[in-house]
Amino acid sequence: MITRKRPAAGACALLAALTAGIALPAGAVADEPTGAAPKVNLVLDVSGSMRARDIDGQTRMAAAKQAFNEVLDATPEEVQLGIRTLGANYRGDDRRTGCKDTEQLYPVGPLDRTEAKTAVATLSPTGWTPIGPALLKAADDLEGGEGSRRIVLISDGEDTCAPLDPCEVAREIAAKGIGLTIDTLGLVPNTKLRQQLSCIAEATGGTYTSVEHTDELADKVNQLVDRAADPVVTPVAVEGADACAKAPAVKSGLYTDREEFGQHRWYRVDLPAGSELRASVSVAADRRVDRDYGVTLRAVTSHGREIVRGESTGDGRTDVMSAGLRYPSAESDDDSGDEAATETVCLQVANSFSAAAGVKTTPGLPLELTVDVVDGPGTSSDVASFGLGRGWWLLGALVLTGFLAGVLWGWVSRWRITVWRTN
Repeated sequence: MITRKRPAAGACALLAALTAGIALPAGAVADEPTGAAPKVNLVLDVSGSMRARDIDGQTRMAAAKQAFNEVLDATPEEVQLGIRTLGANYRGDDRRTGCKDTEQLYPVGPLDRTEAKTAVATLSPTGWTPIGPALLKAADDLEGGEGSRRIVLISDGEDTCAPLDPCEVAREIAAKGIGLTIDTLGLVPNTKLRQQLSCIAEATGGTYTSVEHTDELADKVNQLVDRAADPVVTPVAVEGADACAKAPAVKSGLYTDREEFGQHRWYRVDLPAGSELRASVSVAADRRVDRDYGVTLRAVTSHGREIVRGESTGDGRTDVMSAGLRYPSAESDDDSGDEAATETVCLQVANSFSAAAGVKTTPGLPLELTVDVVDGPGTSSDVASFGLGRGWWLLGALVLTGFLAGVLWGWVSRWRITVWRTN
C-alpha cells in the first residue's frame, strides 16, 4: 500500500501525478493545441477602499496601476489579455445598482500596450465590491478558443453583494468543466479576506497570495500571466459509476470527475499480463467541511476481491486529500500473447468528508484520477510495492552478508588487541 498526504497547492492536475510518483504518459493528456492562444483576464477591485494609503507610502489604487503597467510591458506576445473592473463607476448607496458595477475595461484579445495603459490610468476608486458578479462576467469574457484560460482577481476587501457568494460562483464555474483557473491576490492581510479569496482560488485549482508591496504585486501577476502561456495538461472528463459492473473504462491518463459527500465512484482498467497499474486520486475540499475525513482508493477484481488500497486521513481544515496505489499483475504463462491474459481491475474512490452546517453539498467535490499502466517488474529480483514478493532471496543474501562481515570484523578486532597487548 502506498499512502500520500499533501498540503494545498495550485493546479490540481499535477497533484494527482505527483502523489503516485509517476510520470504522465504520452498521449494520455493533451498539451495546449498548436496555435491556441492562452487567455488571461485581470479583474481589479476599484472600490472606495482602494483609496487607502498603506502600500509603500501610496494608495492601493496607485500601487495597482504601477503594477499593471509593469505587467503590461512584460506580457508575452502570444497571450491574449483583458482587464475587467469591479466597483469602478457607481458612487451611490443603492445596493442593487452597486452590485451590477462591473465592466470590461479592455477586451480580451491581442494586447495593445499603450491602449491598455491608457485605460488603466483613468481608473479612480469609487464604489462597491461585487466580486461574485465580476467573476461571472469575467468567465464569459474568456469564452471561445482552445487555449488555457485564467482569471487573476486583485482585491483589498470582501464581497459586498451577498447572498451571491463568490465561493459558490467559483464552484459553479469549476463545475462547468471549462478548464478555467482563478488566482486571487489580497492587498490587505485580513483573515476574512484571506478566507474568501482562498476559497475562490481553491474551487478552480488556483492560488491565493497576500501581497503588501508594489513589487510583490507586479512580480506575482507577471508569474501568473507567464504561467498561462505555458503548455497545460488537460484532464479528460469522466463520470464514475456506482458499481464496478457499470464503471467506465479508463486507460493511462488524467481524468476529472465530481464526487458527492460520502459517495463511491468506480472506474475500470484493463491490465495486460506482466504490466503494472499505478493510480492516484486527489479529492479537493473546496468548501468548509467537518473535522475528521479521509480518502480511499481501492483496486478490486471484477469479482469484488480487494487487491490493494491506498488511503489518507485528516483532522482539521485541509485543501486536498490524496491517496495512491501500485499493483503488478501476474506474468502470463500463455506464449500466444492473446488478449485472454488481460486482467480487469476496478478502481473505487471513496471519501468520508461531510458538509458543515449551512454548506451546499452540490456540485460534488472536485476529483482527479491519474492512471498509468506500465511494463511490470519483469525480473524476480524486483520488490513489489506492497510487499517483498519474490525479493525474499535478495533480503536473505543481504542479511547473510552482513552477518559474515560482522563476524570477520570481530575476529580482526580481537587479533589486533591481542597483538597490541603482546607488544
